[in-house]
Amino acid sequence: MFCRANFPLLSHHILMKSSESRPRPTRTRRRASHFLRAECLALVVTMLLVGCKKPSGPPAPAAGPLEVSVITIASAPVTLTQDLPGRISAFRVAEVRARVNGIVQKRLFVEGGDVQEGEVLYEIDPAPYQAALDNALGTLARAEANAATARLKEQRSKQLLSKLAISKQEYDDALANQRTYDADVLSGRAAVQTAQINLGYTKITSPVSGRIGLSQVTEGAYVQESAATLLATVQQLDKVYVDVTQASQEFLRLKRALASGQLKANASGQAPVKLIQDDGAIYAEEGTLEVSDITVNATTNSVTVRAVFPNPRGDLLPGSFVRARLDEGSAPEAILVPQSAVTRNSKGEPTTLAVGANGTAELRVLKTARAVGNQWLVSAGLKPGDQVIVDNLQRLRPGAPIKVNPLPPALVPATAQGATH
Repeated sequence: MFCRANFPLLSHHILMKSSESRPRPTRTRRRASHFLRAECLALVVTMLLVGCKKPSGPPAPAAGPLEVSVITIASAPVTLTQDLPGRISAFRVAEVRARVNGIVQKRLFVEGGDVQEGEVLYEIDPAPYQAALDNALGTLARAEANAATARLKEQRSKQLLSKLAISKQEYDDALANQRTYDADVLSGRAAVQTAQINLGYTKITSPVSGRIGLSQVTEGAYVQESAATLLATVQQLDKVYVDVTQASQEFLRLKRALASGQLKANASGQAPVKLIQDDGAIYAEEGTLEVSDITVNATTNSVTVRAVFPNPRGDLLPGSFVRARLDEGSAPEAILVPQSAVTRNSKGEPTTLAVGANGTAELRVLKTARAVGNQWLVSAGLKPGDQVIVDNLQRLRPGAPIKVNPLPPALVPATAQGATH
C-alpha cells in the first residue's frame, strides 16, 4: 500500500521513466507529453489518496455500568414431584399354545380384536381324538360287563361257602376276579376321561378376556403338543402395569415419605401416580403405586417399582416408553431460581450473580437440592428479597458496576416467585 510520504519519489520515478523511454520530442510533441504527464500525476495522486485512507472501525464502547435485568427472590410453597422412566406391560398375558397334535382346520377370530374368556379361537381336526374316545368307551363297557359277571359269581360263591359246598380257595379266587374287573372299570373310566379331554383340546379357547394379537399359524398348519406350538397371544388391557426403575436410595426415601405422610395416599392407602406419555402429554387417568421388587439390581443399584393404571379406552399399549410422576409432597417456603441464571465454578459448585449492596454484581455460591421444572430449588446461598441477574451474564464479571432494568413480564419464568425489577 502506498501513502503520501512516498508521493515525491514515486512521481519523480514515473516522470524519469517517461522521459527515458521517449526520444527527444518536437515542440508539439513536448506539449502532448506535458498533458500526458499531468494525467499520470493525477492518476497517481488518486491512487495514493485511496490507498492511504484508513478503514473505519467500530466506535469505542461507552464507559459506564452494564444494563442487566433481575428477578426478586421470594419464597412460596411448591409441590415436589419425581419423574421415573419406565415401560408399559399388560395386566395379564396368556400365550395360546397347542395341547394336542393335529391339523388346524379353522381360525375363528379377527386378529387385533377383543376376545372373551372361553371363546373358541382355533379348531384342530378332531377325528383321531373322537376315535380314541369311542375306543375308550368300548373298553370301559367291556370292563363294566366283566365286573358285573364277576360280582354275581362272587355272591354265589359266598352262599356256597356258607353251606360248605365249595372250598375257601374257590371263594377267594372269585373275590379276586371281581376286584380285578372293578379295577378295569376304573382304568376304563380314566381312559374315557383322557380321551374326552384330548377331544376338547381340539377346540382351542381363550384363557382370558382381552385383545388378541397376530395369529402365528394358518389353516392347514400342523401343530404339536410336544413342542407346545404357539398359536396366538391374548393380553388383558383394561388396566396395565407401568414398571419404572428407581435408585435404591430414592426408593428408601419414597418409603419414608409414605410412612411420614409427605407422599399423599388415596382412600385405599395407595400413593397416586400420574403418567407422562412419550409425546409429553399427561394421561387423563390416575394410577396407583402398587408393589416393588424385593431385590436390588446389583449392576444399576436400582429397584423396579410397579404402578397400575386404568386403560378403559385402550390408549396405553404394552411396550410403550413412559414416565411416571410421583407427588412427593410440598416445600412450604421454597426458593426457586431459573436454571439459565445458574452456572458452575471451577469446583463444580452452582453459582449465580446477584445485585450487591453497592450496585455491583456479587457472586453467590448456591446449594441446589433438585430441579423443579426449568428452575433450581435452592437450599442455601439466597434469601427472599435478593435480586438475581438473569441476562448479560457472559459480559458480566463479579464486582462490575451494573444498572438494573425492569424485566418484561413475558420473560419472567412461569414458576418464578416474586416481582421483577
